[in-house]
Amino acid sequence: MSRPPLPPFTAETAAQKARMAEDAWNSRDPARVALAYTPDSQWRNRAEFPRGRAEIQAFLTRKWMAEQDYRLIKEVWAFHGNRIAVRFAYEWRNAAGQWFRSYGNENWEFDAEGLMAFRYASINDLPIVEADRKFHWPLGRRPDDHPGLRALGL
Repeated sequence: MSRPPLPPFTAETAAQKARMAEDAWNSRDPARVALAYTPDSQWRNRAEFPRGRAEIQAFLTRKWMAEQDYRLIKEVWAFHGNRIAVRFAYEWRNAAGQWFRSYGNENWEFDAEGLMAFRYASINDLPIVEADRKFHWPLGRRPDDHPGLRALGL
């Protein structure tokens, strides 16, 4: 299974890959998201270390049950060959109604077919009040005309 754009990445194809990942994660569809990873993909996400698509899908299912009204923006930080580094922010609320903005960085490594083989994520959560939210689009894909992280001052 091939998942273009394929490495080696250019500025344009790295940005495409990041936007495709953002769009998939904003779908909050664990099965769809898991297909972007190799069958034996290895992750580090906070203190969890999912391995393979089944564990990734289970992880994402738990994540989006806990992180309600999830909206994410990703931005390429750097790229080289088959690797892309992104920074991101996402907003969500917990079951008690407390809003958060989570900030982080991800390092991605892709196989020759454009599937992500390794994903290392470092994430910090900041409690915010609802009035401080910046991501207000309807759930799902971020509209093309919505500002990115830099434009939002994040």
